[in-house]
Amino acid sequence: MDIKKVMVIGAGQMGSGIAQVCAEAGYEVFLNDIKDEFVDRGLGIINKNLNRQVEKGRLSEGDRDAILNQITASVQLEDASEVDLVIEAAVENMEIKSKIFTQLDEIAPAHAILATNTSSLPITEIAAVTKRPEKVIGMHFMNPVPVMKLIEVIRGLATSDEVYEVIEEMSHKLNKTPVEVNDFPGFVSNRILMPMINEAIYTVYEGVATPEAIDEVMKLGMNHPMGPLTLADFIGLDTCLYIMETLQEGFGDDKYRPCPLLRKYVKAGWLGKKTGRGFYQY
Repeated sequence: MDIKKVMVIGAGQMGSGIAQVCAEAGYEVFLNDIKDEFVDRGLGIINKNLNRQVEKGRLSEGDRDAILNQITASVQLEDASEVDLVIEAAVENMEIKSKIFTQLDEIAPAHAILATNTSSLPITEIAAVTKRPEKVIGMHFMNPVPVMKLIEVIRGLATSDEVYEVIEEMSHKLNKTPVEVNDFPGFVSNRILMPMINEAIYTVYEGVATPEAIDEVMKLGMNHPMGPLTLADFIGLDTCLYIMETLQEGFGDDKYRPCPLLRKYVKAGWLGKKTGRGFYQY
């Protein structure tokens, strides 16, 4: 199967990044969201990223314009009727994703693959709302998408080998490294990362050290490029809490219990960089 047209659903930070790398690889892209202003904001992010590349001499103005011309703004899910692949990057909520996939199953051509950029939700459960579970797969990109090389490619229970191979080949065309992962809560990345972040929050909660000290230990002692609490602020503390709850519910194991301090910060609206305050002030 040959992928030529792609729809990316969700024009936020992840969705706009996915649309950008698809357009850079020569795919025709619909960037879809529920409102024009959301799509415009996503296109603005892409434009800013590409302009930065032009300023650094890594991209010509002609190439930038050609990439932008590959992307079409969309606020109608019906635009999926002419694509070969949909990559859903909407909010991390099973009810919303299930609704989107139910609609896509009706709209998208029979041959189209339906992928989700979920960071923790079960692919098998998302696939179950469609009549094509063999064509549903996880493509978990890392943030920021244009920079990070990894895609976790997650097979649901019914995902076919052919669909996996098509997505693996496409990942290489996007200049990414696909890694095959099976469908367990949090997959590999967040199953390992989030408990580490949660433990770092416990060390603040218990008064073991300050956020600055904890981040310094992990950077200088463990060679992490960014401390876990800075990273948590960058990801969003609400997202961290949601993934920890997904892990705890999925495995039924108290080792994934979110730290009470994480819950407190989220209730206070201290969600990290996006709200100006988390473990640090921005």
